[in-house]
Amino acid sequence: KPQLVASNDHFCRFLEEYCPVVTETYYPTIWCWEGRVQTLLRPFITSRPQVQYRNELIKTADGGQISLDWFDNNDSLYYPDASTRPTVLLLPGLTGTSKESYILHMIHQSGTLGYRCVVFNNRGIAGEDLLTPRTYCAANTEDLEAVIHHVHSLHPSAPFMAAGVSMGGMLLLNYLGKTGRDTPLMAAAIFSAGWNVFESVESLEKPLNWLLFNYYLTTCLQSSISRHRQMLEELFDMDLVMKARTVREFDKQFTSVMFGYRTIDDYYEDASPCRKLKSVGIPVLCLNSVDDVFSPGHAIPVETAKQNANIALVLTSCGGHIGFLEGIWPRKCTYMDRVFKQFVQAVFEHGNKIFSM
Repeated sequence: KPQLVASNDHFCRFLEEYCPVVTETYYPTIWCWEGRVQTLLRPFITSRPQVQYRNELIKTADGGQISLDWFDNNDSLYYPDASTRPTVLLLPGLTGTSKESYILHMIHQSGTLGYRCVVFNNRGIAGEDLLTPRTYCAANTEDLEAVIHHVHSLHPSAPFMAAGVSMGGMLLLNYLGKTGRDTPLMAAAIFSAGWNVFESVESLEKPLNWLLFNYYLTTCLQSSISRHRQMLEELFDMDLVMKARTVREFDKQFTSVMFGYRTIDDYYEDASPCRKLKSVGIPVLCLNSVDDVFSPGHAIPVETAKQNANIALVLTSCGGHIGFLEGIWPRKCTYMDRVFKQFVQAVFEHGNKIFSM
């Protein structure tokens, strides 16, 4: 049974009534219950629902561009009026895009409820060109702020919330910690966020974890920027960046330099959402598994979360990183998908009751 951590009794009762999945026993798939196995297998096991996107490129203040993929859900029976159709902004993980299976499942869940979705693809990884020598990181929220402002300006009367996965969840938490209540978002859902980047990279540098995850993730990061090498070579020693063998080395040579940090430790401190959790000003539900090697259980800020009435943590003993597989053959819905669906529906249809119960 998951551990529900929330200091606000009203928020707890709201979740128990309208998002009961967070109080149900989670039974991981028996033949792949271990966290690393769940993490490795989910992309291969889970289905990929068909989603038809409408792409939009928006310009940024520095001359760059951001790719947004819209699922307009114009056939929505529950919300036929597009101006008031609830909207969910989705933030994928570190090298993820709108094509990730977990994003497709979130959109499928939202579509059945009649909602509209828009996926925020980080700069340069969804096929669009880099117009400036700048990509993205977990600490810098400028692009996310621009996207939230843009989406809200298009549909100012529509209920609006966001969900972030892994680094997308870290970015969303850092944004919420910065803005407090000054955001058009009603609420947010966070899945498998890395709470303390120092602890995350240390865990990923253990020999087996480096072999299974760290090296592959580093090559994915390098691949995401190699297409833009000509643009980036003006500012970076790309040969050195391409020699990185860990995420920490990549961040030291590339990410921290790009965003003007004096040291990589300065960047990792700024990127860690645990340091901004007290300032979050809207209801946020966070799902983590304590066996997640990307976000080890001892680094989850349980005591800090108890100091903010807006925060609820749901902690499972198994599930890995963006895993949460359940059932004998977990092709379709995962525990994470069910938490997402119930919480989004609870916010959009009963959100006024979160702090008034």
